[in-house]
Amino acid sequence: MTFPVLAGVAWPYANALLHVGNLAGAYLPADIFIRYQRMKGRRALMVSGSDAHGTPILVRALDEGRSPEEVYLRFHQRFLDLWEKVGITFDLYTSTHTANHRRVSQTLFKALYDNGYLFVQKELQWYSPTFGFLPDRFVEGTCYICGYEGARGDQCDKCGNLLDATKLINPRSRVDGSVPELRETEHFYFDLPKLQKDLEAWLETKQEAWRPLVVRQSLGVLRSEGLKPRPITRDLEWGIPVPLPGWEHKVMYVWFEAVIGYLSATIEWAGLQGDPQAWHEWWYNPEARTYYFIGKDNIPFHALMWPAQLMAAGERFGELWEGLSGHTLNLPYDVPANAFLNLEGQKISGSRNWAVWCLDFLERYDPDPLRYYLTVIMPESRDTDWDWADFLRRNNDELVATWGNLVHRVLSFTAKHWEGRVPHPGEASPEDRALLALVEQGFEKVGNHLERVQLRAGLMEAMHLAGEVNRYLERRAPWHLVKQGKKDEAATVMFTAIQAINRLKILLAPYLPFTAEALHRMLGFDKPLFGSMYRQVVEDDWGRREVLRYDAASETARWKPQDVPPGQPLGEIKPLVRKLDPGIVEEERARLHQQLT
Repeated sequence: MTFPVLAGVAWPYANALLHVGNLAGAYLPADIFIRYQRMKGRRALMVSGSDAHGTPILVRALDEGRSPEEVYLRFHQRFLDLWEKVGITFDLYTSTHTANHRRVSQTLFKALYDNGYLFVQKELQWYSPTFGFLPDRFVEGTCYICGYEGARGDQCDKCGNLLDATKLINPRSRVDGSVPELRETEHFYFDLPKLQKDLEAWLETKQEAWRPLVVRQSLGVLRSEGLKPRPITRDLEWGIPVPLPGWEHKVMYVWFEAVIGYLSATIEWAGLQGDPQAWHEWWYNPEARTYYFIGKDNIPFHALMWPAQLMAAGERFGELWEGLSGHTLNLPYDVPANAFLNLEGQKISGSRNWAVWCLDFLERYDPDPLRYYLTVIMPESRDTDWDWADFLRRNNDELVATWGNLVHRVLSFTAKHWEGRVPHPGEASPEDRALLALVEQGFEKVGNHLERVQLRAGLMEAMHLAGEVNRYLERRAPWHLVKQGKKDEAATVMFTAIQAINRLKILLAPYLPFTAEALHRMLGFDKPLFGSMYRQVVEDDWGRREVLRYDAASETARWKPQDVPPGQPLGEIKPLVRKLDPGIVEEERARLHQQLT
C-alpha cells in the first residue's frame, strides 16, 4: 500500500547539546521509521529544526552575556554535526528563526483569530524589577500538584503536568534568584474548551492504534481536568511577533509557535525543492499519514494542543496562505511517544552533567553500535536504563558475535576459496531453500513491526534471523566440505549464505545504515545503498543559517529480497563491527562521575 508519510520530529531547544536520552526519545526512532518508509517506495518526508525561541535559549543567553541569536546559532551547528555523524536523515532540518516560519505561524494565528478561537484577557504574571514580566520558564518553584521543588512555571518535570505558573509554591526568578511579584498584563488566549468534545471524540478513535501511554495521558487530561483557556502570547521581544496592530511588542508563546514548525518546515522544504505547493501532499491529502516522534513530556502538546490548533484553523489557513478554499490541515495519524531513558539507574540530568553526550560518545565509538544499543533499550512503553556494562555486552555478544562475525566469516571464506567472487551454485538442497524462505519472511515480519513503530521488536526479529543463518552454517559446515573435496556443494552453501546476508543487510539497514552501506560495498555493489546528506546555506530577512537536507534520489535499496549475482567480484573485506575491550566499562563510569557538576 502506498501513501505519503510525514515524520515530524521534536524540535530541540537550541541551548544545550543532545544526550543519548534525546536520541532514543525522538530522533533515532524517527530515522529508523522514515528510512524504512523510503525503502518501501513511499513518498516519505522527515522534518524538524532547532527551536530558537524557547525560553531556555533566553536563560542561557542571559547567563553567558550573549544574544539569543548567538546562542541558538551555536547549538544549531552542533545539532547539524550530530545528525550527520549518527545518520539522522532529515529531508529538511531548519529552525524556527526563519522568515518562512514567521509567516506560517502568523497566518495560523490569524486563522484561529478569524475563526473565533482567540480572545484577549488580562492576567497576573510574575514580574521581576530587573527583567520585567517573566516567561513561565524563568520562574521556578515547588509544584502545587506533586510537591517537586524544582518545577518550572510551565510544566513539572517530575509529574509531567502542565502548570499555571502563578500557582507555584515559593516562586523564584530564574534570572536573579529574587522573589517575583504578580502584576497585571494582557494576552491572547486560545479558547481550548470550545474544542474539548471534538478532541475527545477524535482521541477515542485512536485508542486501539496509539501507544497506551499516549492515549492514557491525553484522555486523562480531558476527562479529569478538562481543557482550560491557555495564553499564547508573552511579553518578550525574542520570538514571532503577534501579527495584529498594537501587539507588536508581544510575541507568540513558544508552546503555541514551535509545533507550527512541522507545517512551516514542510512548506520551506517544498520551496527549496522549487515546487512551492508540494507540501499539499502531506497536509491536505486525506490518504497521507503524519507521525510525530517525541518524548513523553511532550505528549500534551502533540496529542492535544497541536491537534486543537489544526482543528481551530479549519479551512481558514489555506484561504489566508494561498487563497485556497475547501481544505483543512491533516490531524496526526500517530504520536508514537517514547518514555524516558535513564543512565546507570539515575535520571539523566543535563544541568548536573549526568549524561552520555552524543557527540562526545561518537569521538570514541562508531555510530551503528550506538544506534543498535539505543534501539535494543528503546523506552517504547516504559522508562529504560543505559548501562555501560550492558552496552559492552550487547555490542560484543550480539552485534559483533551474531551479525559482524557472520558477515566476516562468510565473505572471508568466499574470498579465499572462490578467488574473491560470489560462487556459482549447484542445485539447492531443501535446507538451502528453507533458509532463504525463512529470511525472506523477515521482510513481512520486520516490516509489520516497523509499520506499527515497534522498532525494538523489528530489530530483534532481524537479529533472530541472523542467528538462524549462523546455525545453518554450523550445520552445513562448508569448511569441512572443502576439506572433503566437495567444493561444488560448499559453493552452493556459500552462495546461499551470501544471499541470506544480503537480505539481512536490507532488513537491518534502517537500524544500522553505516554497516549496511559497508556490507553493500563488500558484496561488490557500486551504487550506494542510501542517498546523501548535505548542508545548504539559506538566507532571509532574519539572517543567514545552514540547513541539513537529504537526497534520496540515488537510493537503490527496496524492501524486498535482492540477489547477489554469481561471479560478482567482492569488494574489500573488513570487520563490520569493532569488538570493544571490557575496560571501557570502568573507564566510562569514571568519566561520568568526573564530569558531574
